[in-house]
Amino acid sequence: MKIITVENLTKHYKDVKAVDDVSFDIIKGHCFGLLGPNGAGKTTTIEIMEGIINKTSGEVKYNTQANADVSQLIGIQFQSTALQDYLTVTETLNLFSSFYEKTLSNETLIELCDLSEFVNRDNRLLSGGQRQRLLLALALINDPEIVFLDEPTTGLDPQSRRHFWQLIKNIKAQGKTVILTTHYMDEAEQLCDNIVIMDNGKIIEQGSPKQLLTRHFKQVFIYLPVENVGNELATKQRWNIEETYVEIKSVNVEKTVKELIELAVPLTGLHIKSANLDDLFLKLTGHSLGGTSHV
Repeated sequence: MKIITVENLTKHYKDVKAVDDVSFDIIKGHCFGLLGPNGAGKTTTIEIMEGIINKTSGEVKYNTQANADVSQLIGIQFQSTALQDYLTVTETLNLFSSFYEKTLSNETLIELCDLSEFVNRDNRLLSGGQRQRLLLALALINDPEIVFLDEPTTGLDPQSRRHFWQLIKNIKAQGKTVILTTHYMDEAEQLCDNIVIMDNGKIIEQGSPKQLLTRHFKQVFIYLPVENVGNELATKQRWNIEETYVEIKSVNVEKTVKELIELAVPLTGLHIKSANLDDLFLKLTGHSLGGTSHV
């Protein structure tokens, strides 16, 4: 069942089209990802859906209970949220609970967001990962049907990011709909049932991660050190030569490896990689998420 439908959404700031005729559906109980580099229009789209900023045109339709106040059905973890100094985690949960009629208990939130080790710690003393887990708990405090997470793992170390991913999976397992913006493609592959990829305010592709990769890539990538292959052979075979390695695209790994052996190419250091969403984004836009042009 569709829980949100976005139709022909636009947002203009003078001469800038931050969101340019964007349409998509979000299925109840799914993790939906809005992907793209900084400035792609992800946050603007989300903030219109949340009711924080006004659209220029288009529609955002919530398929919820009749006469339900949408603001009471959603929880939001913003990119940046100021927490009250000199309050502990428990005191912060109590403060935010006082803003709502219906809330989850502190015990539930502490368990769900793994806060037990630092519930009595001052907000100012939290690490980046701990702070994000507290902000997630605050987004869940009113037991929302829909949870918006706007780049929640930006700036976290790899271990903290993966810990946070598990928390999101736990939330989704409770039947909640999660809407995630991120510029980390590995995050989307791990968490999202469906994704929309945005660039320059437009949708450039949408579907499940598996569908998109199957649609755009029929081959895998084989990498070998340049010294194993040599520039002459790589050029003759039309293989891509990078600074330290040679990239070979293959639709049949066994056949390609057999050919390499027949060509007396040493297989030391051979690495095989399937295409991922980073490769897809590069193919679609001609630049990486860091914005470096490759065309």
